[in-house]
Amino acid sequence: MVQLRLPPNSRLQKGKAYPSSLPGPRLKTFQIYRYDPDTKENPRFDEYEINLDDCGPMVLDALIKIKNEVDPTLTFRRSCREGVCGSCAMNIAGTNTLACTKSISECNGDVKVAPLPHLYVIKDLVPDLSFAYGQYASVKPWLQSDSAPPPDKERLQSKEDREKLDGSWECILCFSCTTGCPSYWWNGDKYLGPATLLQSHRWIVDSRDDATSERLDELEDPFKLYRCHTIMNCTNTCPKGLNPAKAIGDIKKKMVERLDSKE
Repeated sequence: MVQLRLPPNSRLQKGKAYPSSLPGPRLKTFQIYRYDPDTKENPRFDEYEINLDDCGPMVLDALIKIKNEVDPTLTFRRSCREGVCGSCAMNIAGTNTLACTKSISECNGDVKVAPLPHLYVIKDLVPDLSFAYGQYASVKPWLQSDSAPPPDKERLQSKEDREKLDGSWECILCFSCTTGCPSYWWNGDKYLGPATLLQSHRWIVDSRDDATSERLDELEDPFKLYRCHTIMNCTNTCPKGLNPAKAIGDIKKKMVERLDSKE
């Protein structure tokens, strides 16, 4: 079920319907969340009927077609169209994913499209990610080293150490995992969420980084890390096939190992 954070004193209302003017055997209805803060109207779901014979195969293709040919007021984010920028993350058919890599053929019946859940909505399918990005910045997602880099070459690491980064560096910060996590829904002001913790893990296991102890100290908190209850929504919804829950579990393991080493 899609959970949205609506503006104060508002509720969803019945939206408009835009039937297709093009005849075709493959018509598909898209129910799209609409909210415009300038009009002060309550949010709604508008219906758009699209001829799939005249449209690309992905949900993003349908959104672009609707904006270009039917309703230019429709607002959403998109950029690369290759699943590497994370801009077009939204809730499609009840699942957080990327519109550019979600095939229309995978959606049974009408396709319901909404912004990422449990975030304030700026307009239509555009959520406010400023707080989530602030949490990301709080883990200092860059290399911290006490030593100067070797002259005229990179900081090298073994093949084995490099492989430890696999499963973390591929994250595109679309926040599909974070906004699909019930623990983040209820504790988002304190719990960092799967995406940020996955990024933190990427630097904790980096052999070139000298701030591992400090990074773990920052996460030693009842909420920042330990609100994760291994519900696995994050792993199930990640459009890149990553496993944030495993990374969070590894951070917890390193916390225990550090305590054991001090005793």
